[in-house]
Amino acid sequence: MRVEGIVQGVGFRPFVYSLATSLGLGGLVGNDVDGVFAEVEGPAEAVTRFLAQLEQDAPPLSRIERVTTKTITPNGTSSFIIAPTQSGGARTTLVSADSAPCADCLAELADPADRRFGYPFINCTNCGPRFTIVKDVPYDRALTTMARFEMCRLCAAEYHDPADRRFHAQPVCCPACGPRLRLLDAAGKDMAGPELPGQSGAGQPGAGDPVAAAASLLRAGQIVAVKGLGGYHLAVDAGSESAAAALRARKHREDKPFAVLVADLAAARALCAVDPAAQALLTSARRPIVLLPRNAAGAAGAGAAAPSVAPSVAPGNRQLGIMLPYTPLHHLLLRETGRPIVLTSGNVSDEPIVYIDAEALAQLAGIADAFLTHDREIHIRTDDSVARVFRGRPALVRRSRGYVPEPLRVPLAFARPVLACGSELKNTFCLGRGQHAFVSHHIGDLENMQTLRSFTEGIEHFRRLFDIEPQVVAHDLHPEYLSTKYALDLADATGVELAGVQHHHAHIASCLADNAQRGPVIGVAFDGTGYGPDGTIWGGEFLIADLAGFERAGHLTGVPLPGGAAAIRQPWRMAAVYLDAACPAGIPAGLEVARRNEGSWANVLTMARRGINAPVTSSAGRLFDAAAALLGVRDVINYEGQAAIELEQLADVAERGSYPARITADGPGGQLRAAGADLIGAAAADLMAGAAPATIAARFHNGVTTLIADTCTALRDRCGLATVALSGGVFQNQLLSGAVVSELTERGFTVLVHSRVPCNDGGISLGQAVVAAARDQLAAG
Repeated sequence: MRVEGIVQGVGFRPFVYSLATSLGLGGLVGNDVDGVFAEVEGPAEAVTRFLAQLEQDAPPLSRIERVTTKTITPNGTSSFIIAPTQSGGARTTLVSADSAPCADCLAELADPADRRFGYPFINCTNCGPRFTIVKDVPYDRALTTMARFEMCRLCAAEYHDPADRRFHAQPVCCPACGPRLRLLDAAGKDMAGPELPGQSGAGQPGAGDPVAAAASLLRAGQIVAVKGLGGYHLAVDAGSESAAAALRARKHREDKPFAVLVADLAAARALCAVDPAAQALLTSARRPIVLLPRNAAGAAGAGAAAPSVAPSVAPGNRQLGIMLPYTPLHHLLLRETGRPIVLTSGNVSDEPIVYIDAEALAQLAGIADAFLTHDREIHIRTDDSVARVFRGRPALVRRSRGYVPEPLRVPLAFARPVLACGSELKNTFCLGRGQHAFVSHHIGDLENMQTLRSFTEGIEHFRRLFDIEPQVVAHDLHPEYLSTKYALDLADATGVELAGVQHHHAHIASCLADNAQRGPVIGVAFDGTGYGPDGTIWGGEFLIADLAGFERAGHLTGVPLPGGAAAIRQPWRMAAVYLDAACPAGIPAGLEVARRNEGSWANVLTMARRGINAPVTSSAGRLFDAAAALLGVRDVINYEGQAAIELEQLADVAERGSYPARITADGPGGQLRAAGADLIGAAAADLMAGAAPATIAARFHNGVTTLIADTCTALRDRCGLATVALSGGVFQNQLLSGAVVSELTERGFTVLVHSRVPCNDGGISLGQAVVAAARDQLAAG
């Protein structure tokens, strides 16, 4: 038989061995480049039971996609063995994602009688590092970053014992033979440790204990860089305002929220509301950061002992990003610290997470006071994943550690191998083969050489790991995106075929693939920026689309983008142009947004009216920016989407009022145009009349909801489609997306939303890949 899927590095061979021997079957099991192969022989009834239990009782980290069998002539063997790994041929095996410690390992970690008590690198076949340590396949120790650690006698005995939980666990180790912790100061000199052979583990208090020493530093308000699975994090006491503020200042991250690491579910509930769906996400082996609503004053029953979170951790935000420990080291550190800690990516703002020790010491020395590090190499950098619950389902905001590189099955087969290069912001890339789409870990914004290097190195690693040589390279239409330039350079160098994919079509295709659909649908793609084939900047789009193609059926009415990128950084500029469009007789006197920016207001309007460095945009993101600046939420942003995020936070969720917006057509059957300026004009009138900003923010959101629903209804009347796909970063706004789904559902639509990949640009690469595949299929007839 052959077993395909995620079946290497998850204890599958020892599982097959144990199952076969328990049923008295003879034969063998082994790894090769395609997955797991096995031969079994014995009584027919036992073989039948074996095949049934193979899928029913598979190891927890495995993902079986297909089992194929054929009958062979028995050779009379009654023994069962694990065969040597076979490494030749084309590789089709899958690689498991990194996994949080299992219950058995945690029990050993906390048991003073266990030889791995307090050991920060404890793992077994059911948990531990996988993707971040794998250099090549098949997944064997020699092809991981554990290769340099020779197993001691006791670990080797476990590794070779079919009855042991660590039978053929490739990262198996202990304090005597495995990686060791060190605590270094900012200059790279030892402060405590290293952990020595013969100690029970670095988690025990003591003068030489790096974990205890690091915890003392955190309690004292210091910043500690902690080496995790996919890179370095920066940690501070989450309750210390001075420490959180210092981290912001040193990291140059003014407002964007930090994630908070808590010890367990009880600690999470002391800070936030945790429903059953959120609990399942928090406690899953994938361990993403989960965005949760804050408790008003601690959880019920938590009382005065409930921990506080410093204001600078997530300033002005109704939510916190909470995660539970996903390495043994995290468990030990929280046990010693005794309180929640901030855990944010180890980088300077806008650069990729640091994962190489020497680079960490060089780049983070001006931020961290100390480094809690170790000597197990990280092969591929991988940021934390971010998720939330939307209408009872998981919805990924950033798909990375814990999910990658496990593939997504897509609703059509790739006739030729595809590389999709993704977008400029929140970049991921995607490789497609068969019915698998391998969406990469989060790369980040392709705006500097460090991130571009991470992008190119990641593509090389995935191509090698999955043995995929792309014949088609899909890319965004924007000629200045670094991802587009990479695709063009690759085509020049190798002659591969290029497939340009419009940004918003890729968004809708991504949503279709996420839902295993092929279309056609009414696609609503609302985001900040996307290159339009007509030379304008799209971003508030209504498409009639399937995987192969699209028609632009409607959009927000275009307005100038005065100063180009400057208008994205300064939302007050969008307030100016939207007010100018909404009030042709003149902007009302007395608006605070005009007063606050009076020094540049007239010049910006002149620029917009004359079309000087003011390209036309239909961007929904810029419409939200205009509303935020009008209401005094934010005139200048420090990170992408900040104004819209804070506008959502401001809105009174109980308000049911709504602003109307005209929807017109460019002649019979022409494109529909929805007047976003009507919403801004109505909001300004309410503001001048004394309405509360929270009320206006809610009415604006409700107006956008009605605008979307009315446009979709008009398109249904035209084309008969009753399924709507929602995509684009604007739909990360839960107030908006929840209202839109409810309104469309009430009007009889089927609504598709994202779950497995983000609705933001992190899902673009998947959309590009399936569009390229669909075009291939269409061309083949």
